[in-house]
Amino acid sequence: VQLQASGGGSVQPGGSLTLSCVASGSIFSIHHMGWYRQVPGKQRELVASITSNVGTDYADSVKGRFTISRDNAKNAVYLQMNSLKPEDTAVYYCYAVMRPTDWSNWADYWGQGTLVTVSS
Repeated sequence: VQLQASGGGSVQPGGSLTLSCVASGSIFSIHHMGWYRQVPGKQRELVASITSNVGTDYADSVKGRFTISRDNAKNAVYLQMNSLKPEDTAVYYCYAVMRPTDWSNWADYWGQGTLVTVSS
């Protein structure tokens, strides 16, 4: 099972970016998916998550600016980031809680990080 993240880059304050993450390989079921971010020297923090029933949760710092969505047919999760601020600069990691087979336990899977830089 692999999670492939994409969409990071550099943007000016106030700009927008969309991150994408696609799960591939042996996938029986995906429960929830989401995004964490990490700044060097700080703990990884949850940015947003979305359940299989499309219930969402956001960090207070991104509410009203970021929108998480998923496409179950594509095993994908997206993060639309608007009104970006310099403090949003971080490496963003996607994750998914999945069962690779119907006899597997639920487990966390992580994608590689994608760097988002917000700077003028």
